[in-house]
Amino acid sequence: MFIILCINLHLFATPSIEWFQGYNGSAEESHGHYILTCQDGGFLQIGETNFLPNSKIYVVKTDSDGDFLWSREINIGGHNLGNSAIELDDGYLISGALNRNSALIKLNKETGETIFSETFNNGGTDAFEHAAITPNGIVAVGYVYAQDSNNTFYTEGQGFLMFLDNDANEINSINLNTYISQAYRVQYLNQELIISGLSEEAFDFKVIKMSLDGDILWHQSYGGNDYDHCFGMDINTNGDIFLTGHTLSGTANWDTYTMKLDNNGNLLWQQKVGNPRGFNPQFIHDEAWGIKATNDGGCVTIAGTGDEYNYSECNGNDCSDTWNAYLIKFNNDGLVEWDETYSSLDLFNYAYDWAGEDIDLTSDGGAIIAVDNGEFGFLKLSNVQNSILGDINSDSSINILDVVLLVNIILGIDQGIGADINQDGDINIIDVVQLINIILE
Repeated sequence: MFIILCINLHLFATPSIEWFQGYNGSAEESHGHYILTCQDGGFLQIGETNFLPNSKIYVVKTDSDGDFLWSREINIGGHNLGNSAIELDDGYLISGALNRNSALIKLNKETGETIFSETFNNGGTDAFEHAAITPNGIVAVGYVYAQDSNNTFYTEGQGFLMFLDNDANEINSINLNTYISQAYRVQYLNQELIISGLSEEAFDFKVIKMSLDGDILWHQSYGGNDYDHCFGMDINTNGDIFLTGHTLSGTANWDTYTMKLDNNGNLLWQQKVGNPRGFNPQFIHDEAWGIKATNDGGCVTIAGTGDEYNYSECNGNDCSDTWNAYLIKFNNDGLVEWDETYSSLDLFNYAYDWAGEDIDLTSDGGAIIAVDNGEFGFLKLSNVQNSILGDINSDSSINILDVVLLVNIILGIDQGIGADINQDGDINIIDVVQLINIILE
């Protein structure tokens, strides 16, 4: 009975802060949009330093403790966007814009030096928001003909997709404006693409499933009778699709809006959650930007919560006009398991804005959060989800792929956290044997 009680306490304990690090670029302020847990155990954050129309792409790489390794500032002219990054075998691929044109930039993992930088004048003010790797090369999504070109998040443009080879040479492209006004995320799964973003005038969440030949398999809109802004997407190993953003549909003000779909686009559940600090909800913005599927069939959503009005209310030192990072854990059925806010007051003796911009999970069961605090904030949390012993590649399952990765780690081909299966301080063939036994159990 005692053991069972301990396990249940672990399952539902809220995350705690392990460490926080902040880095700034050459401008007075920097703003991160996307964060990545890297194969070497470190972290990569991307965004901009300075503001449009005078921004530069800013990239920061840290080690597993958040200590600085390298940074890059990249610009052509003044209108430059660092929107997201994915890790390749031999580099990091940045999606964004250089001088108002869509850009893909590949950086060396060890130094941050540019391997290639390709720009595309796809139409008007345009940008790539995100990219994915497929057996055929690169797929990048974003927008063209932005009407609100100095808005970093929603530009009121036309959705756009480009197929490229692995060296970022264009193969062909598709204007997606019939279906989506801004394509924000793309993931590859089982020879198909899942694309998410915003419908025309940002009234609804929008999802498209597409073949690798560019054929639309299905498309679907989700939302209510007011603005519904979709920004984050993730897909779990079952093919379930998780979306998050924020909504004005049926709410007092902007609330986080999270939903789970099956792989055919059928809505499984949706939840609107906000105002975790209990202020007047008419004045509180709860803006969700990032989401990650968890190994229990649920997800975690990261947001910022605060007010942008003359209204100001305080509970002790915690005031509504000082923004907090806001983390929400949903279970498989869409129920809120827990939610938690994190602020500068958790670590320092003074209050200043912290807003959650993106999240990625870590192999130790924790998470790394990109915090906007006027610079690139790296917030490491523990106990976000239960880590699975033997899940070396952190895909929430234990199979032959974990064995292959473990062997590569032993041979020095790859690096990874959680590879010491028997926890004896060494990674060797004994860990391989134990991992195989776990799979066979």
